[in-house]
Parts: sequence; C-alpha cells; structure tokens
Amino acid sequence: MKKEYFTLTLLLIASYGIFILYEPFWMSIVVASLLAMSTHHIQMGFLQLTNNRFLASMLSTLLLGLLFFAPLGYFMFRLSVMLQHLDPVIMSMLEAKLRGWLAHLPPSLSRVEVKIEAALTKFDPETLTQHIIAYASQIGSFTMSFLSGTVFILIFYFIAHYYGRDIFEFFKRSAHFPQQESTLIIFEMRSSMSVVFYSILVTAVFEGALFGVAVGYMGYNGLLFGIMYGFASLIPVVGGVVMWLPFALFELALGHTENALFITLYTIIVISVIADTFIKPVIIKLINQRLIKPQEKINELIIFFAILAGLATFGFWGMIIGPAITVLFLTLMKITEAQSEEITH
Repeated sequence: MKKEYFTLTLLLIASYGIFILYEPFWMSIVVASLLAMSTHHIQMGFLQLTNNRFLASMLSTLLLGLLFFAPLGYFMFRLSVMLQHLDPVIMSMLEAKLRGWLAHLPPSLSRVEVKIEAALTKFDPETLTQHIIAYASQIGSFTMSFLSGTVFILIFYFIAHYYGRDIFEFFKRSAHFPQQESTLIIFEMRSSMSVVFYSILVTAVFEGALFGVAVGYMGYNGLLFGIMYGFASLIPVVGGVVMWLPFALFELALGHTENALFITLYTIIVISVIADTFIKPVIIKLINQRLIKPQEKINELIIFFAILAGLATFGFWGMIIGPAITVLFLTLMKITEAQSEEITH
C-alpha cells in the first residue's frame, strides 16, 4: 500500500472516531460557528475598539448571551411557572363565555354552532388544566436542558471567534482547498448569515417591544409577553397569532371585552400591518445596505423557505441552519458553474 493511501485510511478512521467522540456536541458546534459567521461584523467592531482578539471574543460572547439567550431562558422559565399555576376556574369561565356567544349566534352560523357545541361537550376544564400543568413540568425540564446546551453554544461561539481564522486556515491548507473558492464560500456565508441573523433578531425585538408596551399598559408583565411575542413572530406564516389570539381569548374569558378588542386591533393594525408590512422591509433594507453590497443581496423568498424547512427539520435552531445549508449549496453551484465555464473556454 502506498504511503498516501495508508495515511488517508488512517485519516478516515480518525475522522470517524472524532465524529463519534464529539457527536453530542455537533449541533452546538454547528450553531455556534454559524452564529459566529453571522456576527462577524460585531466581532470586528470590538476588535477595532479593543485591539485584543481575546477581549473582543469575550465581549461578543457576552453580548450574544445577553441579547439572545438570556431573554429566551427567561421566557421559557416564566412560561413554565405560569402554566404550573394555571387556575382551573379560568378554563370554566372561558367555557361559560363561549356558551354565552353560542346563544347569540345568527341563524346563518348554525353549522358553526353545531361544531362548537360538539367540541364543548368534550371540554373538561379540570382535565385540560391537569394536562397543561403536566406539560408545564416538561417545559421546565426542557428549559434546563436548553440552558445547559446554551452554555456549550456560547463556549464554542467564543472559540469560533477567537480561534476561527486559525482553524479555517489549517483545514484549508490540509485539504489543499483553492484560495479563491474558499474565500468566496466564507464571504458568501458571512454576508448571507449576517442578513438572516440580524433581520430575525431586529424584527423579533421590534415587534416584541410593541406588543410588550401594549400589554404592559394593560397591567401585565410587558417584558415577559414582549419576549414571548418576539419569539412567536419567528414562526413562519402563523407568527404572532399564536400569542395574541390566546391572550385575547383569555381576556374575554375574564369578561374584559374592551381589553380583548384592544389587543386584537392593536396587534393586527399596528404590528401586523404597519410594523410587519411597512417598517420591517425598511429595517431589512437598512441591514442590507449596511452589511451587504448590492450585488450580494439574497432572494427573500429563498431565505423564507430555507427558514421554514430548517425549523421543520432541525427544530428551533433550524432558522439558522436552514439558510446556511441553502447558501452553501448555492455558493457551491456558483463555483461549479464558474469552473465549467473555465473548462469550456
């Protein structure tokens, strides 16, 4: 056996061993690496400010933890506590309210009335409350698991910023990857992931703040519900409906019809129409202009379906992984096309 083949065989065996060894951490490593690419501009800003890569990496990691992971952990913890203390009386009040509406429905909605009545006959407030409380304990367990995973993501995120360039250069030399192609891949990934990450983050914070101000004015925990709405807005198609609709129904169950009407109209008009339809594109455009050159703009429809597919396949972190895989595929297609043209000519 030639020496090169023997070395390659050992490398493949060692690579498989490395894959098995670090299998529990691969998701954290991938997510941390993609987040590091997404926030490359922040790292460069801190590096210029401090002129110290270690300190810049620490500041970037701290900022990510405060802006992204801390609100998410707070949201999951508060949601678990809130569901565990759910009062069965509220469910009974909601059932009574729905039956009161049924009594005043017009004859044209008789078919709907029959279906709602059939659903209410199976409605048991006590049983439903018990299921919700049991589900809340599962959310609490998931929160602890998620937060422990978050620690590893932040550790690998720091490593990606501090050692990322050295690691990439080492693998590039070892694999003899062409300089032009490797530079193009990294450049495209950084540019695209930056737009995706900042668009997601800014939109969630902006819309969550709008919702939090409204419910805070009504006397509720504006910080909690704002964070909840911000993360709900990340869900494609459905978006904030999963947040404001149950909230409006809850207010109706309590007999607060004016509050329910206010939060419904406010969310639809101010957040969904004005903020999401008119202000959000302006925000994304500003992010594109600040971070991305005109010739590198991404097709929003492709990114939308990439996020949707990522969420369906990988769960929460799919909103980062989905676009990354899509951008990598499109970049490799560009490289293949360019290489084919070179061969042709």
